[in-house]
Amino acid sequence: MALTGKQKAKVTGDVKRHEKDTGSPEYQVALFTEQIKKLTAHLKKNAKDFHSRRGLLKMVSKRKRLLDYLKKTNEKNYKALIKKLELKG
Repeated sequence: MALTGKQKAKVTGDVKRHEKDTGSPEYQVALFTEQIKKLTAHLKKNAKDFHSRRGLLKMVSKRKRLLDYLKKTNEKNYKALIKKLELKG
């Protein structure tokens, strides 16, 4: 269920800070958001897959921590990212 290189490029193309960016909070949140969408769809079909559900919960909490950090350090980028990814803020 991992994202392919093309999927990553598509998802993170407009949130990258520079060409080789892979560690910024914006980049990581965009990747987690896409993975969460894929896992949510998977869990709708496979309701008893509790191992994947645990992974989903871990991803959601990690994304929440990254968003909190971004909000605390750079609120302008936080608001722009929330708008781009269509998340509740």
